[in-house]
Amino acid sequence: MSQRAHPDIEKVLISEDEIKSKIVELAAEITEDYGDAGVLLVGVLKGAFVFMADLARSLSIPIDFDFMAVSSYGTATKSSGVVRILKDLDYEVTGRHVLLVEDIIDSGLTISYLLRYLKARRPASLEICSLLWKQGQQPVPFEVKYTGFVIPSVFVVGYGLDFAERYRNLPYIGVLRLEAYGGESPH
Repeated sequence: MSQRAHPDIEKVLISEDEIKSKIVELAAEITEDYGDAGVLLVGVLKGAFVFMADLARSLSIPIDFDFMAVSSYGTATKSSGVVRILKDLDYEVTGRHVLLVEDIIDSGLTISYLLRYLKARRPASLEICSLLWKQGQQPVPFEVKYTGFVIPSVFVVGYGLDFAERYRNLPYIGVLRLEAYGGESPH
C-alpha cells in the first residue's frame, strides 16, 4: 500500500503493511509460547497502546490487559533517566505470566526500571515484547524475548510513538525531520 508521509516526516522507516505483518508473526510466537496458560499484557502508556491493541486482537490465547503510565521523556527527545510511575497496575501479577508490551526500547532505562519493579511482585514469568528496539543503546544489557524491528539510532514517531504528544496517529513508523523538533539532537 502506498502511503503519503506527513510533511514533518523525513522518511517512512517501517510501513503500515510491514507493521501488520510483524504483529501477526509476534502473535503466533506468543500464542505458541503461552498457550492455554494465557498471559497478562501490560502496556506502557501512552506509546504502546496502538501496538498492544493490534497485538491483543491477533492473539488466540486467554489474555487480560492492564496499563502502566510512566514518565521519563516529557517533551524531550531522549530519556531524562528518571522514571516516575504515573499509573500503576490494576491487576495483581503474583503468580501470573506477564508480558510487558513496549512501543520502543531506546536507552533501556524505563524498561529496566519496570522489570525490577514488576519482578518484585513475583510473577510466574516476566518477558518483554517491544515493537522497536534500538539495540546496543542500553547501558545495561537485558533480553527482549519478542522484538518487532531493530532500528538505527534515529528519532521515530508514528504508530503510537510521539514527539510532544504529536504524530501518534500516523499508521507507520517515520523518522522525524530535525526541523520538526527544533534541531535538538535526539541522542
